[in-house]
Amino acid sequence: MLDLQRRKARGRRGLALVEGVRLVEEALAAGLKLRGALVSPDLERTARGTALRAELKRQGITIEDVSARALEKLADTETPQGIVAVVEPRKWAADELPLAGGGVVLVIDGVQDPGNVGTLIRTAHALGAAGTVVLRGTADIVSPKALRAAMGATFRHPVVALDDTGFIAWARKHGVTLWAAAAVGTPLHRALPDPGRGKGDGGRDSPIAVIVGNEGAGVRPQLNAVSTKRVAIPLSQGAESLNVAVAAGILLYEVLRGH
Repeated sequence: MLDLQRRKARGRRGLALVEGVRLVEEALAAGLKLRGALVSPDLERTARGTALRAELKRQGITIEDVSARALEKLADTETPQGIVAVVEPRKWAADELPLAGGGVVLVIDGVQDPGNVGTLIRTAHALGAAGTVVLRGTADIVSPKALRAAMGATFRHPVVALDDTGFIAWARKHGVTLWAAAAVGTPLHRALPDPGRGKGDGGRDSPIAVIVGNEGAGVRPQLNAVSTKRVAIPLSQGAESLNVAVAAGILLYEVLRGH
């Protein structure tokens, strides 16, 4: 399990570490395959933990009992809840994203903080986005911190990793209109789709991809260049910016509401 603390090992093996009662419960509920779990005595200090252990046993998942100290070496939190499991996240293909009827997709471009990345995925899932695309430079979506921030959304919400070329080709193939979040751009309320317009011109039947960029640099120039619109959230005088996950939540909510 130790090697799964590294991004390259997670990518190579197609596995991730899931820590804590809530996340293991979410992985089970989403129907993901669990390869095994390490459990310390701390797990059964609560009724919920005891029930989780019983469910793992019922499903035939291998459980290895270890000391609390041994579990701490694998855990990413300061106060582990007594369980770390190895899970096989689902892999999605770009063409599996449900775009029929004008789906809205979140695109994460180079967001480096795993907490922000997890919150972005949680937000996209909660607001009903068709899926999320992660581009180069973005933190690992199955790192322990990103998984905790996503609160289980990563196990249910379609997330696809693409390079720039693959993303642009996918967008063109499916007629996806690209909107890039920007500090200076068309105010959001003016950019929203016109109800009278139809497929292929940014109307209600046209899929839209909302791109949010790196916490400091924003969306990269090459993606701005291929975007139909640069959309800004008007802020009060003196306010410099919003957290990227907060901005994405506002953008997605308004686009989905008007779409």
